[in-house]
Amino acid sequence: MSQPVRLRPPRNQLDRRCRAWWRVRLALGVVLVVAALAAVGSIAAPPMLVLAGIIGAIGLVYLVVMPAWWYRVHRWEVTDSAVYTRTGYFWQEWRVAPMSRIQTVDTMRGPLQQLFGLATVMVTTASAKGAVEIKGLDARLAAELVEELTETTQATPGDAT
Repeated sequence: MSQPVRLRPPRNQLDRRCRAWWRVRLALGVVLVVAALAAVGSIAAPPMLVLAGIIGAIGLVYLVVMPAWWYRVHRWEVTDSAVYTRTGYFWQEWRVAPMSRIQTVDTMRGPLQQLFGLATVMVTTASAKGAVEIKGLDARLAAELVEELTETTQATPGDAT
């Protein structure tokens, strides 16, 4: 008889390059918002320039602090019985997907992830919560993980629902 799968802290960190990937994604968003506010402010509403400066300053602090924090929080692990993840910012989410419940395993690589050599592994189950995602893995490791999970789930008895 197999032991029940228990929620526990995952052991593996994400790839270190994910911090740079997160920073670039955040920087692009901040730059777009600040540029839009500055453009409006320079044409018609000078208070928008002040708001652009405030958002730019807050965005800069956010760019420095948050990726380091996320890197310390986000974890993942795959065992013979389950996939474990921990994600979140202020509210952390711990998830476990038993092998017998896994329906599909996919990878996703957006343009910025490709630039940094990273990938996201998505483990889909019948959960209403949605797929378990491991974002920020080395692209080769992600491909190996997908292959391993596919083989393990095919060999694991269960109804995957």
